[in-house]
Amino acid sequence: MPLLKCLGAPPGLAPVGISSKALSAIENRKAPPRTWYLDIGLLRSYWNEGTRVYHHTAPVTMIYALREALRALLEEGLTNSYERHKLNGRALRAGLQALGLQTLVPEDHCTFQLTSVQIPDGIDDAAMRNIFLRQYNMEIGGGLGVFRGNVWRIGLMGESSRSSNVLLLLSILEKELPKAGFEVAVGSGVAAASRVLSQ
Repeated sequence: MPLLKCLGAPPGLAPVGISSKALSAIENRKAPPRTWYLDIGLLRSYWNEGTRVYHHTAPVTMIYALREALRALLEEGLTNSYERHKLNGRALRAGLQALGLQTLVPEDHCTFQLTSVQIPDGIDDAAMRNIFLRQYNMEIGGGLGVFRGNVWRIGLMGESSRSSNVLLLLSILEKELPKAGFEVAVGSGVAAASRVLSQ
Protein backbone atom coordinates (compact mmCIF):
# COMPACT_ATOMS: atom_id res chain seq x y z
CA MET A 1 0.00 0.00 0.00
CA PRO A 2 2.74 2.58 0.77
CA LEU A 3 3.93 2.31 -2.83
CA LEU A 4 0.52 3.42 -4.09
CA LYS A 5 0.34 6.30 -1.60
CA CYS A 6 3.81 7.48 -2.58
CA LEU A 7 2.74 7.43 -6.21
CA GLY A 8 -0.32 9.49 -5.35
CA ALA A 9 -2.68 6.63 -6.25
CA PRO A 10 -5.49 5.51 -3.95
CA PRO A 11 -4.51 2.63 -1.66
CA GLY A 12 -6.30 -0.66 -2.14
CA LEU A 13 -4.45 -2.49 -4.89
CA ALA A 14 -1.61 -4.88 -4.23
CA PRO A 15 0.66 -5.08 -7.29
CA VAL A 16 2.90 -8.13 -7.17
CA GLY A 17 5.56 -9.64 -9.39
CA ILE A 18 5.89 -13.40 -9.75
CA SER A 19 8.91 -15.04 -11.36
CA SER A 20 8.58 -17.75 -13.97
CA LYS A 21 10.12 -20.18 -11.45
CA ALA A 22 7.38 -19.32 -8.94
CA LEU A 23 4.70 -19.69 -11.63
CA SER A 24 6.09 -23.11 -12.48
CA ALA A 25 5.89 -24.15 -8.81
CA ILE A 26 2.29 -22.87 -8.65
CA GLU A 27 1.30 -24.80 -11.77
CA ASN A 28 2.92 -28.02 -10.51
CA ARG A 29 1.70 -27.97 -6.92
CA LYS A 30 0.53 -31.31 -5.54
CA ALA A 31 -2.50 -30.09 -3.57
CA PRO A 32 -4.96 -27.43 -4.70
CA PRO A 33 -5.17 -24.17 -2.72
CA ARG A 34 -7.60 -24.30 0.20
CA THR A 35 -9.20 -21.00 -0.78
CA TRP A 36 -9.65 -19.05 -3.97
CA TYR A 37 -8.62 -15.77 -2.26
CA LEU A 38 -4.91 -15.93 -3.13
CA ASP A 39 -5.11 -18.68 -5.72
CA ILE A 40 -2.43 -17.36 -8.08
CA GLY A 41 -3.14 -20.06 -10.65
CA LEU A 42 -6.77 -19.02 -10.84
CA LEU A 43 -5.78 -15.35 -10.89
CA ARG A 44 -3.45 -16.06 -13.79
CA SER A 45 -6.28 -17.75 -15.67
CA TYR A 46 -8.46 -14.70 -15.03
CA TRP A 47 -6.07 -12.58 -17.11
CA ASN A 48 -5.56 -15.23 -19.82
CA GLU A 49 -7.38 -14.24 -22.98
CA GLY A 50 -7.73 -17.77 -24.35
CA THR A 51 -8.70 -19.60 -21.16
CA ARG A 52 -10.16 -16.83 -19.04
CA VAL A 53 -11.69 -18.14 -15.81
CA TYR A 54 -13.79 -15.89 -13.57
CA HIS A 55 -12.12 -15.00 -10.30
CA HIS A 56 -13.31 -11.59 -9.20
CA THR A 57 -14.69 -8.28 -10.37
CA ALA A 58 -11.63 -6.28 -11.31
CA PRO A 59 -11.16 -2.93 -9.51
CA VAL A 60 -11.18 -1.07 -12.80
CA THR A 61 -11.27 2.45 -11.35
CA MET A 62 -8.31 1.60 -9.08
CA ILE A 63 -6.34 0.32 -12.06
CA TYR A 64 -7.12 3.53 -13.98
CA ALA A 65 -6.05 5.56 -10.94
CA LEU A 66 -2.74 3.68 -10.74
CA ARG A 67 -2.21 4.23 -14.47
CA GLU A 68 -2.86 7.96 -14.05
CA ALA A 69 -0.48 8.19 -11.10
CA LEU A 70 2.23 6.47 -13.14
CA ARG A 71 1.51 8.78 -16.09
CA ALA A 72 1.89 11.84 -13.85
CA LEU A 73 5.15 10.46 -12.43
CA LEU A 74 6.55 9.84 -15.91
CA GLU A 75 5.49 13.35 -16.95
CA GLU A 76 7.24 14.93 -13.96
CA GLY A 77 10.24 12.61 -14.26
CA LEU A 78 11.45 10.21 -11.59
CA THR A 79 14.47 12.37 -10.69
CA ASN A 80 12.34 15.52 -10.43
CA SER A 81 9.81 13.71 -8.25
CA TYR A 82 12.55 12.41 -5.97
CA GLU A 83 14.10 15.88 -5.68
CA ARG A 84 10.68 17.45 -4.93
CA HIS A 85 10.07 14.97 -2.10
CA LYS A 86 13.59 15.50 -0.75
CA LEU A 87 13.32 19.30 -0.82
CA ASN A 88 9.92 19.37 0.87
CA GLY A 89 11.01 16.77 3.44
CA ARG A 90 14.14 18.77 4.28
CA ALA A 91 12.10 21.98 4.56
CA LEU A 92 9.62 20.29 6.89
CA ARG A 93 12.40 18.92 9.09
CA ALA A 94 14.08 22.35 9.27
CA GLY A 95 10.78 24.00 10.22
CA LEU A 96 9.95 21.43 12.89
CA GLN A 97 13.40 21.73 14.43
CA ALA A 98 13.19 25.54 14.41
CA LEU A 99 10.01 25.20 16.46
CA GLY A 100 11.91 23.16 19.05
CA LEU A 101 10.43 19.84 17.96
CA GLN A 102 12.64 16.77 17.70
CA THR A 103 12.51 14.55 14.63
CA LEU A 104 12.74 10.86 15.44
CA VAL A 105 15.15 9.78 12.71
CA PRO A 106 18.39 11.61 11.81
CA GLU A 107 18.35 13.13 8.32
CA ASP A 108 21.06 10.81 6.98
CA HIS A 109 18.75 7.82 7.71
CA CYS A 110 15.31 9.35 7.12
CA THR A 111 12.79 9.06 4.33
CA PHE A 112 11.63 12.44 3.09
CA GLN A 113 8.13 11.16 2.32
CA LEU A 114 7.33 10.47 5.98
CA THR A 115 8.66 12.47 8.90
CA SER A 116 8.19 11.29 12.46
CA VAL A 117 8.38 14.00 15.12
CA GLN A 118 8.24 13.58 18.88
CA ILE A 119 5.21 15.14 20.52
CA PRO A 120 6.27 17.67 23.18
CA ASP A 121 5.58 16.78 26.80
CA GLY A 122 2.15 17.91 27.93
CA ILE A 123 0.63 17.96 24.42
CA ASP A 124 -2.39 15.70 23.98
CA ASP A 125 -1.75 13.70 20.82
CA ALA A 126 -5.36 12.93 19.92
CA ALA A 127 -6.64 16.41 20.78
CA MET A 128 -4.00 18.11 18.61
CA ARG A 129 -4.53 15.77 15.67
CA ASN A 130 -8.27 16.38 16.02
CA ILE A 131 -7.68 20.15 15.78
CA PHE A 132 -5.65 19.60 12.61
CA LEU A 133 -8.39 17.51 11.07
CA ARG A 134 -11.50 19.41 12.18
CA GLN A 135 -10.25 23.00 11.92
CA TYR A 136 -7.74 22.75 9.09
CA ASN A 137 -8.79 19.65 7.10
CA MET A 138 -5.27 18.24 7.51
CA GLU A 139 -4.67 14.71 8.72
CA ILE A 140 -1.55 13.86 10.73
CA GLY A 141 -0.81 10.24 11.55
CA GLY A 142 -0.36 9.08 15.11
CA GLY A 143 2.47 6.91 16.34
CA LEU A 144 2.23 3.15 16.07
CA GLY A 145 3.21 0.49 18.60
CA VAL A 146 5.61 1.82 21.24
CA PHE A 147 5.38 5.27 19.62
CA ARG A 148 1.61 5.54 20.10
CA GLY A 149 0.80 8.86 21.76
CA ASN A 150 4.45 9.97 21.55
CA VAL A 151 5.01 10.61 17.84
CA TRP A 152 3.27 12.31 14.93
CA ARG A 153 3.80 10.89 11.44
CA ILE A 154 3.67 13.59 8.78
CA GLY A 155 3.34 12.33 5.22
CA LEU A 156 4.52 14.22 2.16
CA MET A 157 3.75 11.67 -0.52
CA GLY A 158 2.86 12.05 -4.16
CA GLU A 159 0.73 15.11 -4.88
CA SER A 160 0.71 16.02 -1.17
CA SER A 161 4.45 16.72 -1.29
CA ARG A 162 4.07 20.46 -1.93
CA SER A 163 5.85 23.41 -0.35
CA SER A 164 2.47 25.01 0.31
CA ASN A 165 1.51 22.02 2.51
CA VAL A 166 4.80 22.24 4.42
CA LEU A 167 4.33 25.96 5.11
CA LEU A 168 0.67 25.49 6.04
CA LEU A 169 1.46 22.72 8.51
CA LEU A 170 4.22 24.74 10.15
CA SER A 171 2.03 27.83 10.42
CA ILE A 172 -0.70 25.75 12.08
CA LEU A 173 1.83 24.36 14.57
CA GLU A 174 3.05 27.90 15.29
CA LYS A 175 -0.53 28.90 16.08
CA GLU A 176 -1.79 25.82 17.93
CA LEU A 177 1.19 24.60 19.98
CA PRO A 178 1.29 27.72 22.22
CA LYS A 179 -2.45 27.32 22.88
CA ALA A 180 -1.69 23.81 24.14
CA GLY A 181 1.14 25.00 26.39
CA PHE A 182 4.24 24.56 24.19
CA GLU A 183 5.79 27.92 23.40
CA VAL A 184 7.35 28.48 19.98
CA ALA A 185 8.83 31.50 18.27
CA VAL A 186 6.02 32.47 15.91
CA GLY A 187 7.27 32.55 12.34
CA SER A 188 10.44 30.58 13.08
CA GLY A 189 9.24 27.30 11.56
CA VAL A 190 7.91 28.89 8.39
CA ALA A 191 11.08 31.00 8.06
CA ALA A 192 13.39 27.98 8.45
CA ALA A 193 11.42 25.98 5.90
CA SER A 194 11.32 28.93 3.50
CA ARG A 195 15.10 29.21 3.63
CA VAL A 196 15.45 25.55 2.61
CA LEU A 197 12.85 25.94 -0.13
CA SER A 198 14.62 29.00 -1.59
CA GLN A 199 17.98 27.23 -1.95
